[in-house]
Amino acid sequence: MLSRSERILENIPVGSLGIIPLLGCEELGNKVNDYLVKWRRESAHEHKNDVAFSGYEKENYLINASVPRFGSGEAKGILGESVRGKDIYLMVDVCNYNVTYSLTGNTNHMSPDDHFQNLKRIIAAVGGKGRRINVIMPFLYESRQHKRTSRESLDCALALQELVRMGVDNIITFDAHDPRVSNAIPLSGFETISPTYQFIKGLLRNVKDLQIDSEHMMAISPDEGGTNRAVYLANVLGLDMGMFYKRRDYTQIVNGRNPIVAHEFLGSSVEGKDVIIIDDMISSGDSIIEVATELKRRKAKRIFAAATFGLFTNGMEKFDKAYEEGIIDGILTTNLIYQTPNLLSKPYYINCDMSKYIALIIDTLNHDGSLSEILSPNERIQNVLQKYKNGETI
Repeated sequence: MLSRSERILENIPVGSLGIIPLLGCEELGNKVNDYLVKWRRESAHEHKNDVAFSGYEKENYLINASVPRFGSGEAKGILGESVRGKDIYLMVDVCNYNVTYSLTGNTNHMSPDDHFQNLKRIIAAVGGKGRRINVIMPFLYESRQHKRTSRESLDCALALQELVRMGVDNIITFDAHDPRVSNAIPLSGFETISPTYQFIKGLLRNVKDLQIDSEHMMAISPDEGGTNRAVYLANVLGLDMGMFYKRRDYTQIVNGRNPIVAHEFLGSSVEGKDVIIIDDMISSGDSIIEVATELKRRKAKRIFAAATFGLFTNGMEKFDKAYEEGIIDGILTTNLIYQTPNLLSKPYYINCDMSKYIALIIDTLNHDGSLSEILSPNERIQNVLQKYKNGETI
């Protein structure tokens, strides 16, 4: 369990804490706020008369902010209270398409571009009055457009530079599609965090008869790009690792890319083993299901797919079918982006809550503490494995 009492916060706070969850990120923001209120209430007595800790304990760290729209669809960012001298954490979910606004009488669903524009509006409303501005953007905006292969825009790099020019000091993201995008802003704080610990905890909580060793279990990367994730998971759990690579037809282009001809497997036998497929995102889900089907053909036992972001852009039907046919036994994704009620109701879905982890990151950054221990979950993973093997509740 990630306990606040384990943190040794040696420095005084950078400034009074303020959290602004943007439109579409309120639920996660409220959970994070609840943890911080609880922890600081427990430790506030230590700093009762210290002027450096004024405003340390509060009933609420959420700052009132809104982005109303004009009839034309244009908008403006408004802060409902002063933020002067505050250490501000803006939380934004660019993937929340469930948020709508009216545009000349029509209902429009917000796109990642709309969410990013809202983020800039609120930063502009802060107007340089805050002590420090930190952006927590779990799904990094435009992170899939991270490199140039022909005459293409470099959207992710441009977005990061724009935020830094607006005065953002730290950008915290999760499982960036390519962490090297931080090269675009080499002098600013940029952290990409992996939720491996939360996946392992979610799996161990929900599946009671796993045998975690290289004879009974394997970690699989569905493509060459995600090999690092699978290597890390295999190493901390002491498993074997395998990977697929996509064989493409480079003679033709369909929908802007070369079509995949086949998924080829590299690795030792999966026969009779439980398998964890780990990736950064499930978009349409075609790749994951194809990989799972290939693994079943090779006589894998149970298959669990873990991905930081569950976009499920083409709905859940194909996953329902794969579950009914016994191809997939469980899907784990986080609450870092919007989850549909339909997804949460599925019998095979395991939700990994990240709010406590984000609260811990905010608390540590507010005290200018080191994040390195929080970002490296090896010790916590070993503890939770030991509990599982001893039959204790996790």
